[in-house]
Amino acid sequence: MNKPYIEFRKQRDFSSILTDTFGFIRNEFKPFIRTIFNIAGPAIVLFMLSLAAYNYVAGDLLNFTRFNEPSLNSPNVFVTILVVIVYFISAIAAYILTASTVLFYIKSYIDHKGIVDAAEIKSNVLKSFWSFFGLSFLKGVTLIIAIMLCFVPVLYAMVPMALVFSIYVFEPKRSTSDAFSQSFTLANADFWTAFGVIIILGIIYYILLMVVSIPSVIYALVSTGIFSGEIDPANLNTFSADPVVIILNVLNTFFQFLLNIILMVAGAVIYFHLHEKVNFTGTYDRINEIGNTED
Repeated sequence: MNKPYIEFRKQRDFSSILTDTFGFIRNEFKPFIRTIFNIAGPAIVLFMLSLAAYNYVAGDLLNFTRFNEPSLNSPNVFVTILVVIVYFISAIAAYILTASTVLFYIKSYIDHKGIVDAAEIKSNVLKSFWSFFGLSFLKGVTLIIAIMLCFVPVLYAMVPMALVFSIYVFEPKRSTSDAFSQSFTLANADFWTAFGVIIILGIIYYILLMVVSIPSVIYALVSTGIFSGEIDPANLNTFSADPVVIILNVLNTFFQFLLNIILMVAGAVIYFHLHEKVNFTGTYDRINEIGNTED
């Protein structure tokens, strides 16, 4: 059975943005996830492993009863620093590769009318890595400054920052700085619809994270003795280095990483809604296609 083709280049209302976001993921789920893991998989695996190592090292540092033991010597400090460096580098790489794969997959899907070219996607992802790194840096700095200023600027900055990657991918003539500046202009085309979608998806995202974190919370309450009312300080010192806690934390982070894909797809759908509202590019293309068919 042929999968229905989802037209990205059109204006949508609030509900249609949500419907098409989840519809695209549902229709393309297997090839979509497979492409993401084929390209970003190694970075994601390294990120998960370094996260486990980071949690173990952090748990060891928080065990205050071991400060005078020989194991906590200078070589261990260098190991800790190395683990932290690998953790942050792998996290950034995994995020960039995943985000760029998602968007270049959608670009290939649009360009080829529902058929994706995995080799083309991989090539585009690798070529754009440092551009995405620069945009990620600008995005992070913008959100940090907005947080420092006040609550309201953060709410405003969320919309353009959700668009900046899509602008760079779907408008290839724009540079990194052009994509960043254009995101603020485009966000004003229909700010409140885009803002509402982001808020609703953020709420869904948060609820799903809460649900998946329930096993971690239950295990924490049991292992630290809070349920029984007999809290053991020794358990608190070593809790974060507990292998079960580490595994649950890694699984929670992995699930969170997968949920981010929904937000990335939604960002692309919102971008095309705003872009069509301003430029009508997709509308003109569909009119031309009708004219060519009639000829």
